Amino acid sequence: MSLPKPQERRLSHRRILNRMAKILVGNGTLPRDCLVTDISDGGVRLHIEGFDVPDEFVLMLSGDGFSNKERAYQVVWRLGYEIGAKFLRSVQRSDLAARG
Repeated sequence: MSLPKPQERRLSHRRILNRMAKILVGNGTLPRDCLVTDISDGGVRLHIEGFDVPDEFVLMLSGDGFSNKERAYQVVWRLGYEIGAKFLRSVQRSDLAARG
């Protein structure tokens, strides 16, 4: 007998990515590496080791279909080296320069 699948609560389709990205964790700090394990229009799941991620951060993606996108996220859950975050807004490069 198989168990019923848990209800899917996401509003948008997620895509498994497994791609390196950069995360900005504060003013005046260099971007840090992280692994994007999956992404959707509404959020992202990251694998991060070696540094603490604040509740809000900017993720810098590049490559196929991302055209150097910078997006602000808010952490909604943490489990070991994994975090899940919801999309807040797009960030312009000029906004990033003003932060540093």
